Amino acid sequence: MSFTGKYQLQSHENFETFMKALGLPDEQIQKGKDIKSISEIVQDGKKFKITVTTGSKVLHNEFTVGEECEMEMLTGEKVKAIVQLEGDNRLVANLKGLKSVTELNGDTITNTMTMGDLTYKRISKRI
Repeated sequence: MSFTGKYQLQSHENFETFMKALGLPDEQIQKGKDIKSISEIVQDGKKFKITVTTGSKVLHNEFTVGEECEMEMLTGEKVKAIVQLEGDNRLVANLKGLKSVTELNGDTITNTMTMGDLTYKRISKRI
């Protein structure tokens, strides 16, 4: 199953609490909470390029499944991570105490981020 495509945010749960815990400033949280971000994914075998555009903020990460890479977090901090593919539709990464699980089901991508006992979930549809 290929992740390649453009996806628009449909809904998210626990955004403000999670972003505060990450250390994002209140002003940035307020700006970002109502923006329908666009995620563009290009998959070439085990190589991925992911670009998430939220208003004027663009987050760009590239990685190869199973290999260490540098990823930019929502705060702008760069951290080392290894992304694993579970089955053919689930990407799992651990980034400095934050676990990210991205699951593709048909035209819907569900991204769940967990940090301690806090969980943030975003659901995006292919456009």
